[in-house]
Amino acid sequence: MNTPYETLLVEERADRIVVTLHRPEARNAINGRMISELHAVCDRLEREPKLLLLTGHGEVFAGGADIAELLERGRDEALRGINARLFERVRRLPMPTVAAVDGWALGGGAELTYACDLRIAGPDAVFGNPEPGLGILAAAGACRLLSRLVGESVAKQVLLAGRTLDAATALATGLVIDVVPASVLLEEAHRLLDRMARSSALALRLTKLVVDADGAHPAADDLAQAVLFEGADKKERMTRFLAGRGRP
Repeated sequence: MNTPYETLLVEERADRIVVTLHRPEARNAINGRMISELHAVCDRLEREPKLLLLTGHGEVFAGGADIAELLERGRDEALRGINARLFERVRRLPMPTVAAVDGWALGGGAELTYACDLRIAGPDAVFGNPEPGLGILAAAGACRLLSRLVGESVAKQVLLAGRTLDAATALATGLVIDVVPASVLLEEAHRLLDRMARSSALALRLTKLVVDADGAHPAADDLAQAVLFEGADKKERMTRFLAGRGRP
């Protein structure tokens, strides 16, 4: 990718893009520049769909949004939904997204992981939304998404009571798919992406579209399936399976 990045490390592979949040001087806090650069990544992935892996540099995913910038934001900036618009864009990317999290994922950092389809954690991962302690709320997705991910009771414990979810609790509540040693976190995240990459790209896109659809209707499943039933990829994969030359 040719765009110069100041707050991200971006690696492009044949079937995926790996993005590392990289503001080590600020615990990878999400500032305006990072928001802009992540929009550029989304623009690329919307035009040329690929899998996305998000992670943080060093021993933290993201310590939150940049508090110095938040302090200067007023009503007009809040109504623009600066962080929320980006995170919703990440959530609606056409191909699956994975967040690999070790260390703190707080505030906006946590909300960025909630926007991803899947999360995998290292043993020191901690998720939390301490925004009310700063006089604001978790307005970039947590109030809508967290209850879907972990249930209303746990979400309210995080959002209202300031509870943090360590790696073991995140696994128990279904927030993360697995907890693995930090030394192999990225390796296991890529293994997860490899598993998805072996599936039909179009089937993944349509499955994600149906699952994420607001007010999903059975007809959406039928329409998506109709598209896939007519595709060459389905015929080739099923023919290979029946011939004993492979498996889904």
